[in-house]
Amino acid sequence: MSHLKLSFRMLCRDWRAGELNVLVLALIIAVSGMTTVGFFAERVELALTRESNQLLGADLLVISSRPLPETYADEASRLGLTISSLTKFPSMISDGENNLLTEIKAVTEGYPLRGRIHLASRSSISRAEQPEITIADTIPQPGTIWVAEKVMTRLDLKANDVVDVGAAQLTVTELVVREPDHSVGFINMGARAMINASDLSETDLIQEGSRVSYQLLVAGEVKAVQQFRDWIKPQLTKAQRVEGIRDARPEIKAALERAEKFLSLAALASVVLAAAAIALAVRRFTQRHLDGCAVMRSLGASQQQLFYLYWYYFTTLGVIASAIGCLIGFAAQQILTHWLIGIVDTALPWPSWLPALQGLLVGLVLLVGFALPPVLNLRSVPALRVLRRDIGLSNAHSLAGYLLGLVTLSLLFIWKAQDLKLGLYIVIGFVSAIIIFGCLGWLLIKVLSGLRHQAGGAWRYGLASIYRRAISSVLQAVALGLGLMALLVLTLIQNDLIDDWHASLPPNAPNHFLVNIQADQVQSLQEFFQQYEIEPPPMYPMVKGRLVKINGKNVSPKSYKDDLHAERHIRREFNLTWANELSSDNQIVQGTWWNTGTHEAELSIEEGIAKTIRVKLGDELTYDIAGSHFTAKITSVRKVDWDTFKANFFVVVPPGLLDNYPASFVTSFYVPPAEISMIHELVRTFPSILVVDVAVVINQVQQMIQQVSQAIEFVFLFTLLGGFAVLYAAIAATQDERIYEAAIFRTLGAKREQLSRAWAAEFAILGGLAGLFASAGASALAYVISKHVLHFDYTFNPWIWVVGTLAGVIGVLVAGLLGTRSALSSPPLLTLRKIG
Repeated sequence: MSHLKLSFRMLCRDWRAGELNVLVLALIIAVSGMTTVGFFAERVELALTRESNQLLGADLLVISSRPLPETYADEASRLGLTISSLTKFPSMISDGENNLLTEIKAVTEGYPLRGRIHLASRSSISRAEQPEITIADTIPQPGTIWVAEKVMTRLDLKANDVVDVGAAQLTVTELVVREPDHSVGFINMGARAMINASDLSETDLIQEGSRVSYQLLVAGEVKAVQQFRDWIKPQLTKAQRVEGIRDARPEIKAALERAEKFLSLAALASVVLAAAAIALAVRRFTQRHLDGCAVMRSLGASQQQLFYLYWYYFTTLGVIASAIGCLIGFAAQQILTHWLIGIVDTALPWPSWLPALQGLLVGLVLLVGFALPPVLNLRSVPALRVLRRDIGLSNAHSLAGYLLGLVTLSLLFIWKAQDLKLGLYIVIGFVSAIIIFGCLGWLLIKVLSGLRHQAGGAWRYGLASIYRRAISSVLQAVALGLGLMALLVLTLIQNDLIDDWHASLPPNAPNHFLVNIQADQVQSLQEFFQQYEIEPPPMYPMVKGRLVKINGKNVSPKSYKDDLHAERHIRREFNLTWANELSSDNQIVQGTWWNTGTHEAELSIEEGIAKTIRVKLGDELTYDIAGSHFTAKITSVRKVDWDTFKANFFVVVPPGLLDNYPASFVTSFYVPPAEISMIHELVRTFPSILVVDVAVVINQVQQMIQQVSQAIEFVFLFTLLGGFAVLYAAIAATQDERIYEAAIFRTLGAKREQLSRAWAAEFAILGGLAGLFASAGASALAYVISKHVLHFDYTFNPWIWVVGTLAGVIGVLVAGLLGTRSALSSPPLLTLRKIG
């Protein structure tokens, strides 16, 4: 009979006899948990990206200062993508008496591809009421124009007024409250208006040398969008660039990347729990199959035959159990998706089959990695075990096999993390935890065993039982500790991550910026805020300068012709400011901040722009400010938290260095929605000040953070299922021994209540050890991941030690007592007959 056929028959026999219940259940729960997390995480990631793309108006933008070739749109259409286009340029709008510089956006049918345009009736805007908001289902009709509130206010327009846009006369029909691609940059956030692209030629505004931005908007399935991006990149000229949400919106990029890394961390926690459950379940399987292998060895089976026999056995088992786990995982995430429809206000896109494939592979790899110890043990069982049941175990083979399992698990970590840094930190953290937990567990068991003579009856038996099964007890404590540690790490990071998000963008985050404030307006502006009982916000000075030299060498856009991003920065003027103290949302990463009162020509530069223009600590930068040169040395590099929506700058210098240059001021402040009329009055009182409304962007970012938080919490719940699998496998691993012990002790007169109390003491001690190990490991690993991977401040929580220890004690105690009920209910005589 072939090895494959015989292994399949053995598998069917063991399945029917219930021998594989623990192992199969552990594998199914592990794979279904990982697959559920994988499917759901992918759908959440796709939904969050699509939701974030509403801030862009599309999934992808192709932007150029010259008309885009038709081949770009043709290729997008060929890939099944939806397209639209817009042309954006500055121009004067006139009502016949007054003129206003406005950003004109000429759009085609279908705009926007993501998000909606929110409109409000002009009559509904007053001090007493909020505007009545409607959703646009089309774009401006030919001959009409939609304008933003600033245009309405500054030109004192009303519905059906006619304005001049170049050579065209257009009728005002709608007031635009919100646009999906409403940028937060200071360059294009003044007055805005939208027209139909068919009216563009009639305006006669696009001439040779005009400052125009041509954009192709693309949206569709993720794979098709990526294919288009890959296709178009080699086609781009210097005047063209392609942008997704991560390229265009840095305030969204950080939140998305953190969410993705945490969801990867949740999947990794499932892998840890799966490994722990399978390792415990396979250990029990080994114990139960030693006698059968000894019989086969006595009948002439070689070690090689046994190796292939169990190799096929475990491979077949892994495929079947993993496939079942994948199906359950897919069904579970579907149920979760329907459950979330009323909670998370985002349609979850259909996932790919990649999580199922990953779940199948992870299940097989974990089973093979942790099944090798029993395979090595089982093939080495001597035939003499048929007569002497005390021989046949090979701990050396077990340790070698488990080492292979750890290597396999480490590779899985790095693969599943999809981030080398995160994967390596997880690997180092858990491998260190295994070594430390194992050594401490062995030491503590030895110490506790010396106290068993002074303990009461139940505790004495519990300590003696742990000491008698020292190796098994250490393995159980380590496995339970790792499982609980994975859950605690997720708990700590989840809470700190969500708190950090909400702290960086609180409900009263600045939602309006004021730009172009002149020095003689500062006092009157502060008095204006006091009239509305608003604390006057700090005024930040701002001097515009163009970078012309680095270390005495001239620089120009041509110096960065290989980097379009750097080239754009060199073309623009930098906003320089001065300050005595470092802002609270800035952090020095290189160098030192200057002393108060210094007059040295030094500056502090933001780390991102430093990398972009390729400068470092100690370099000298020269700026052209109003025709004069200003030179200073870089003495510090700052990391800036752009998520806070506060006024921040690329370059900061000590006070006094820029006093001789013309400066304006900028500030940011929060206005409650009910007090929006204050902004209307501010525009009328200070017409030269540019008011930048970022309330819409902040609301969308806050909504996205809320959705991410809810997604993280739900994914965490599924990871908890893996913890129950570890508990179940840990208790079942010693089930046979407990049935035998119960039979012996009950034959000698012990009562069921006495055994139950003794086992409760044993489970409490094991749970306490596992909880202590998990609390210590989780605190250390959460700190490292928070600080060096997710980049937010970790808050040490001493309660995690109390919660972790109690969770370990209660979890193992409850699961242990429930799992050993069958051992107490088995008749002693029947058990002894089976054994002897």
